Amino acid sequence: MDHAFYPFVDNTPGDAGERPPMDAQQGAAEPRGSLDVVRYPARIAIYDDAAAAPRVVVVEPADIRGYLEEITATVNRLAHEQGSQIPFTVIREIVENFIHAYFIAPTITILDGGNTLRFSDQGPGIQEKGRAMEYGTTSATEEMKRYIRGVGSGLPYVQQYMADKGGSLTIEDNISGGTVVTISTRPREDAERCAAPGRTEPPRPDRGQAQMPQPYGQQVPYPVSLAPDIYQQPYVVGYQQPYQPTQVQPGAYPQPAYQQQPPCAAAPGGGPPPTAAPAQWQPPTWTEGVGGANLSDRAQSVLKYLSAHEMVGPTELVRAYGRSASTWSRELGGLVQMGILKKVGQKYYLTQLGRGFA
Repeated sequence: MDHAFYPFVDNTPGDAGERPPMDAQQGAAEPRGSLDVVRYPARIAIYDDAAAAPRVVVVEPADIRGYLEEITATVNRLAHEQGSQIPFTVIREIVENFIHAYFIAPTITILDGGNTLRFSDQGPGIQEKGRAMEYGTTSATEEMKRYIRGVGSGLPYVQQYMADKGGSLTIEDNISGGTVVTISTRPREDAERCAAPGRTEPPRPDRGQAQMPQPYGQQVPYPVSLAPDIYQQPYVVGYQQPYQPTQVQPGAYPQPAYQQQPPCAAAPGGGPPPTAAPAQWQPPTWTEGVGGANLSDRAQSVLKYLSAHEMVGPTELVRAYGRSASTWSRELGGLVQMGILKKVGQKYYLTQLGRGFA
């Protein structure tokens, strides 16, 4: 049964001075990687207000099947009390993955009105996170298959469902071992901001990672940490440094080449020369110099398919090029974020910008 957890109230049953056995105090003494018995309670943190400490509900250890059902039902109830739109079956698929961590310190965090859920553990972790999102890949043992399907369908199904609803699923390493799975009805960047309200700027991508081009007209802030040194002045406590204009050497920055205009002819009658009407400004073609350079092979396969078809979905791409439906769903979602595709219902169409790529 679940119960509320009060950190400042002693809710230990029996004698207040009674301490649990030594093997229960020291995690190293407990057998890790065993399903003989569930040893750890599941803790569910509910953030009613991002600026306040969470309420914590504890699900006590029980037999494995009952433990999984109790966690799923409790998380579903608490999340929907906050206004969650994530269905019970999606929550159950993620909760069942705690069995791969041998139920070591399972923690569930309910954020963003129940629409961002984070599941963490301190188990062995997931080494190949990309393959964990593909159908048919599983680390389930025969013992685990007594309680779950164990066919490698859980995470791919949830990822597909969340992507179809415009949401996201991410898998990360926990701080000191284990896994953190976050599902949200929001895109990944928005979900990260909900899960880390103290973060002032999005994390910088790893070097060498392909950057998605931004649609024309969308301004992208320049990272201050990457700004040239001439814009950064040292600061000394107690001393106000006077402003010193920086002398930029000629040739330090590329200068635009302007075409010299011929002098205006004098107007008849000696008056001032007529003023030519300014040429109407035309935005540069966004695809010039970009082309397929920033597109992966899979993305170019999508565009190749759409050059001969009006619309496409993951199923059509699987038939045409193989791979899994979840892989193509991620690729299609990336192209939507780039402004190359638009999603109508369950199908994807080229945008006006995308027609320049196809």
